[in-house]
Amino acid sequence: MGRDGQCLPVCQGQRGKPIEKQCDGHNGCDRLAASTGFLLLWPEINHKYPHWPPPTRSPGLHTHTHPHTETDRKEKGKTESLAVFEWENFRGKKVELSGECKDVWEKTQRVGSVIVESGPWLGFERPGFAGEQFVLEKGEYPRWSTWTNWQSAYSLSSFRPLKVDSADHKLHLFENTGFEGRKMEIFDDDVPSLWAHGFQDRVASAKAICGTWVGYRYPGYRGSQYVFEHGDFKHWNDWGATAPQIQSVRRVRDMQWHKKGCYIAPAPTPTNPDPNPKPKPKPNPNPNPNPNPTPTPNPNPKSQTQPQ
Repeated sequence: MGRDGQCLPVCQGQRGKPIEKQCDGHNGCDRLAASTGFLLLWPEINHKYPHWPPPTRSPGLHTHTHPHTETDRKEKGKTESLAVFEWENFRGKKVELSGECKDVWEKTQRVGSVIVESGPWLGFERPGFAGEQFVLEKGEYPRWSTWTNWQSAYSLSSFRPLKVDSADHKLHLFENTGFEGRKMEIFDDDVPSLWAHGFQDRVASAKAICGTWVGYRYPGYRGSQYVFEHGDFKHWNDWGATAPQIQSVRRVRDMQWHKKGCYIAPAPTPTNPDPNPKPKPKPNPNPNPNPNPTPTPNPNPKSQTQPQ
């Protein structure tokens, strides 16, 4: 598979081995599958036979998933838990959630800080799961700048747990709607800039093969957030966007694999001390005993400000 999404012809070779030599499709090569430079061959169309030997686990190719069903979570005692506080730094009224909440304003007047005991969760700007989206993984969020850096929209009004179905992550991004145009495949990695990998910022459709992902409108995980749970997204409206623009993506981790919050606010830069500080004035040992001394007349009357 080329960088521009076009299939490259290959020669027949041993299954499960990298193929480098190109050819015109002879020697019975009917179909191939490619993934980050690793090509696998099948003897018949539509991959009717399983490949052998199976590919080993590597950073670039993970296909085996470990689904976590609701039954598995109950058996392991893992339930979603989130607490919202009325004011910053976990002060004021506290509201605990264990399931989706369409309107948290029915229970509190505002959300100033959040603690996610287990998750992850997805928060929304408006009631009814509408507006901007904010991913909340396990961790503490003492103020709005810890769950987003998008100052134009940061309020939290509704919540729901996020689905995390796999420890592995695989995402396909497409330039046009309906899974057409240039294609980018991402395996078990975070991408702070699609441009750096030769892919433009236009993303009009996507396929979340496994794992849960969050895309950002701008590089460096900045701007509006768009969540990709397992499934197909034929149009950018399917993930809640108003334009086909995504410039960075990252994996969403459950508490089993990720122990930090969704967005870590940068620490404030300390002010550099003055290399030549001025000495403080010494106190007057003989202060004026008269608290209201008579003002001294100005010897130069021309220097005074004249009224207009």
